[in-house]
Amino acid sequence: MNDSKLQQLARAVIDTEAQAVAALSDRIGPTFLDACKLMLECRGRIVVLGMGKSGHIGAKVAATLASTGSPAFFVHPGEASHGDMGMITAQDVVLALSNSGETDELRTILPLIKRMGVPLISLTGNAESTLAKAADAHLDVSVSKEACPLGLAPTASTTAALAMGDALAVSLLESRGFTADDFALSHPGGSLGRRLLLHVSDIMHTGNKLPIVTDSASLSETLLEITQKGLGMTGIVGADGQLTGIFTDGDLRRVLDHGEVDIHHIKVADVMTLHCKTARPQQLAVEILRMMEQFKINSLLVVDDRQRPVGAVNMHDLLRAGVV
Repeated sequence: MNDSKLQQLARAVIDTEAQAVAALSDRIGPTFLDACKLMLECRGRIVVLGMGKSGHIGAKVAATLASTGSPAFFVHPGEASHGDMGMITAQDVVLALSNSGETDELRTILPLIKRMGVPLISLTGNAESTLAKAADAHLDVSVSKEACPLGLAPTASTTAALAMGDALAVSLLESRGFTADDFALSHPGGSLGRRLLLHVSDIMHTGNKLPIVTDSASLSETLLEITQKGLGMTGIVGADGQLTGIFTDGDLRRVLDHGEVDIHHIKVADVMTLHCKTARPQQLAVEILRMMEQFKINSLLVVDDRQRPVGAVNMHDLLRAGVV
């Protein structure tokens, strides 16, 4: 098989699966709304069932539901027949996936689900199947053909089921008023959580680590403060403790470029940068990252409501925190 044939086969797979997903749009109707309502009214958990490839898709759908505000978990139908039915309660809703709708392991536990009075939502490729007819809401995820040239391996059918699962999850997300902050709380250990939960106050340098001099300090005293604190800059405050300016490594280079300077006698107030950019402790770290990138600065002073410096943060802090 040559390279051209391989590319041709790959494109055919993608085209077939894209068509299968596109066909689902016309099936978002009353039964989809019924499924959403059953899930929204659920006082327990959404229990997702599926065997084989449908099981793998079901596990992903359950994970997506759980991370977007709809508590859910996956139960293996085979294990359900051997004790795991105890994981399903009368307060739950069952979401069952089966392309044929005749999966033996699901048919075995159907009478138990119905006896418990648990609402059943099915995703199948056969509206006349046992599973579809037993469901309180059936979602049609049938496909005209599989992407597999043999027509055997679940490919387009599993992609369609996954897309319908995502449609359910996102629709529920919007209906519940699920926010970015809620999403972050479900992902505290990942980069998404860090970007949405981490505040400036969590990473800023404070106390003795905060570089600060008064506006009466000499340039030599200012350079000593910058060197000791290691942030490449220092804040300048007036007698009232309010921020009046900032002096950075870049400011020092500009001062030296103007000729000989007596660093022991010149006041930092004479060469500092006025009206510097600042941050607030309650800001998200990702917000000040955008500010640094926009204005091409590496460090920011953090001030309170009275414009008094309470902290400092630089790009290295953001890198260490995993925000960048």
